[in-house]
Amino acid sequence: MAKQPQPISPLKNFFAGGFGGVCLVFVGHPLDTIKVRRLQTQPKPQPGQSPLYSGTFDCFRKTLVGEGVRGLYRGMAAPIIGVTPMFAVCFFGFGLGKRLQQRKPDDVLTYPQLFAAGMLSGVFTTVIMAPGERIKCLLQIQAATGETKYSGSLDCAKQLYREAGIRGVYKGTVLTLMRDVPASGMYFMTYEWLKNILTPEGKSVSDLSVPRILFAGGLAGIFNWAVAIPPDVLKSRFQTAPAGKYPNGFRDVLRELIREEGVASLYKGFTAVMIRAFPANAACFLGFEVAMKFLNWVAPGL
Repeated sequence: MAKQPQPISPLKNFFAGGFGGVCLVFVGHPLDTIKVRRLQTQPKPQPGQSPLYSGTFDCFRKTLVGEGVRGLYRGMAAPIIGVTPMFAVCFFGFGLGKRLQQRKPDDVLTYPQLFAAGMLSGVFTTVIMAPGERIKCLLQIQAATGETKYSGSLDCAKQLYREAGIRGVYKGTVLTLMRDVPASGMYFMTYEWLKNILTPEGKSVSDLSVPRILFAGGLAGIFNWAVAIPPDVLKSRFQTAPAGKYPNGFRDVLRELIREEGVASLYKGFTAVMIRAFPANAACFLGFEVAMKFLNWVAPGL
């Protein structure tokens, strides 16, 4: 295993992680819109009727024709607003998780330890991620209902708080944890593993070429979503349901989905997720690495 880089400063981590997150959202949001609004939450067809969207590409075409490019980026304000602190906390949480497991500063962690550090980052980010995901999902599906209840992200947050208080804003937090904790462990462990095996003998992981960073980051995103898709489907359905529909939380959502649509329904949006995962996360890690190099150059002692 190649020697791991030392934990970065929290301030550099904040800016570099935020920039990486912005890159991820810009590249990946169109397919996230399709995944949530069109595939995971589309109405169940009546007997004898065909589904509204036959698949990812049909969904993409109808969205583009019906709403234009803006339709693909609907609801992006909430994740964009949240990405800087969320990805800063995410990368900081991973660094903290590694530091807590090191007995000496130069200790090289095992892959299970890297997985545990990644899980800690998932716990940290849920505080920011849960309300942003709730708002994003509601904005993404409202166009399909024919109503315009929310004029934007801020209006959505205000209405949720007015209707149900802070619990309304944070609805789906447990499911967000169930998604992000194991998925984040897989995410960071895979990225570190790929960086190590892609690093030439005698070289440092910090000197990886752009194509290798893109490959490692993109594949890490695919492994992340392979773990995250089932709880993500449950989360999207739960967060966009009317108040009181699922009194027992995700258990009711799970029972309903399996009873009505089978186990395969837990992988709704799989194609859209996997198409999105590689380029979006490749952009995220490349943005993070580029920003870190820039910060280390302009402020080496920061």
